[in-house]
Amino acid sequence: MTRHRIYSISVASVYPHYIAKAGKKGRTKAEVDEIFRWLTGFDQKGLEAELAAKTNFEDFFAKAPQLNPARSLITGVVCGIRVENIEEPLMRELRYLDKLIDELAKGKKMEKILRG
Repeated sequence: MTRHRIYSISVASVYPHYIAKAGKKGRTKAEVDEIFRWLTGFDQKGLEAELAAKTNFEDFFAKAPQLNPARSLITGVVCGIRVENIEEPLMRELRYLDKLIDELAKGKKMEKILRG
């Protein structure tokens, strides 16, 4: 199986795009960070350290202190594919993140985004 190239891209290189996407709809960097922390279990200091270290997506998810068990409640379509049907675990984690950022940019309330 060929490794997808997104796995080797640094989270820090994509992070500004998440912020910009959210910002276009009046959402904040703090909300994006909250999504990252909820999904991965990183605290703010840990998240910032991984961004500063330019950690790639593969290592970022491998280092995540505690992937949120409620992430399995994330459903829907990202890039034309239903996230709940993605079999490859790392790609599913990436698409969970994408889906949460999409929901933020669409104006959903944080409580619903974080499956509260």
